[in-house]
Amino acid sequence: MLKRINDALPGLVFGIVFYGIVVQLIGVWFVTDKISYSIGLWYGIAIAVGMAINIATVIYDATVVYGQKDANRRIVAKSLLRYIVVAVLLFILGLFNFGNLIMAFVGMLGLKVSAYLQPLFMKVTDRFSGRSDASSAGEMETE
Repeated sequence: MLKRINDALPGLVFGIVFYGIVVQLIGVWFVTDKISYSIGLWYGIAIAVGMAINIATVIYDATVVYGQKDANRRIVAKSLLRYIVVAVLLFILGLFNFGNLIMAFVGMLGLKVSAYLQPLFMKVTDRFSGRSDASSAGEMETE
């Protein structure tokens, strides 16, 4: 389902969850309040996954559904709405002291980490699946 919205979205979501697992396994040994740490981290990971899906759907809607007419205005409006929702979610977490607010922010950084590591993940998965990109295929044919 995610691949229908954007080809890179499943890899991005996988990267966010993988980042969450790594941060969970490494960091949980160094904190005293493990429950709050874990809740905050996975709250942030959930927000990051939601943001990734929202960004992909906003881009899809702006380019495919609405076309170029009003696309820039819609992207800006939906981006502002996304940031307001994230701020409200973080405010709720802080207000009820349900989890660690700093770890929620660290979990949200999984979106950035996954986006930067996306080309590396794609290269590794392509190598394991036996696929190669067009430039490699073109080079192999000329040799």
